[in-house]
Amino acid sequence: MTAPPGTAPPGLAPPGLAPPGLAPPGLAPGDFWVAAGHHLCDRDDQGRILGTPDLWRAFCARPELVPPPEACPAERALHAALLLDPMRKVGAAELAGLADPDAAENFQVFLAFRDRVAAQPSLEAAWLDLYRQGVQGVPPIFLQMLTHLVARAALEGESDAFTLRAAELLFRPQRAAIHHGALLLADEEVLDIRGGDGGFGTLGQLLTEAGSPPREVELDVLSEENAALYPGRSDAHDFALDIAENRPGQHGLARALERFIGHVMGEPVAIRPVPVIEDRNWTWHVGLDAEATAIANDLWQGKKVKQARLARILWLGVLEFQDASRVLPRVAGKPVYLALAMDAAQKLRMKPQNLVAGLPLRTRETGA
Repeated sequence: MTAPPGTAPPGLAPPGLAPPGLAPPGLAPGDFWVAAGHHLCDRDDQGRILGTPDLWRAFCARPELVPPPEACPAERALHAALLLDPMRKVGAAELAGLADPDAAENFQVFLAFRDRVAAQPSLEAAWLDLYRQGVQGVPPIFLQMLTHLVARAALEGESDAFTLRAAELLFRPQRAAIHHGALLLADEEVLDIRGGDGGFGTLGQLLTEAGSPPREVELDVLSEENAALYPGRSDAHDFALDIAENRPGQHGLARALERFIGHVMGEPVAIRPVPVIEDRNWTWHVGLDAEATAIANDLWQGKKVKQARLARILWLGVLEFQDASRVLPRVAGKPVYLALAMDAAQKLRMKPQNLVAGLPLRTRETGA
């Protein structure tokens, strides 16, 4: 079920901006999530990350934009020009000159995303603006990469492996399973990649089956004993996390959300995990994924929810704002509940963007 301590996992290629396991020069020992590409960014005085030409060169090097061997000269020339000057303006006529209309559309989508992000003072501000103004037409892979970057900035300086592993939920889909009293989350992509060669593992079977033939997957469950290995393996995303009640992972998720909300949204908060919501008159909740949102909305509206569906809720938390003046008057002094759930296929896809519209905050511009 577990790999020998210290065994390096096979290299995986997450949808990031740097190859896993290859730390660029200048990175400190113990750095984590190298594939996020944070080493390609600058930082302002508040620790917010700023896009650089090197960051956009890394985006241009993504396989979605690299011309294939059969690409026309105009497509190859455009790609080469963007690698030299990633912020150069590209007119409609230049895109129209590409022989492959799919390539032209790919470049058009990338350039629109680049320009929206670059118009903001930081990548955190760009992330917020994208979700406030709408992400229609933005490829999910770009949103995932941007979330990866801002989450990495939010966790800068964090040394607790359980908090860091829990923060992977912000940008990596998971699968869940109950195993010997543990409530385990494992990276969906890792399970798919490693589960393709047959066999019947116990933990691997529980975490991968979800309607598919059982397959063996070797995974370590993050523990106090192996936590020191996390930084070196963080880009492989190959640790399972136990978020059962009173386990370090349950509290790590609360801390990860505190760090993310405080850094990206500028709202200092305290979050504590709770086993159940016993407040019959709760005022406000935020579902951290589509399933949790639907279940919590039904409960709040007084609808009957079957026990099997309730069992999909994996984690609950109570959030308190440090600055009470920032909270909507009708919620002031009342708990704000957070919920996270898996779907019927035991998959979990956190949507941190739900916090943008979901938290009961006054607008900073008007105070309304």
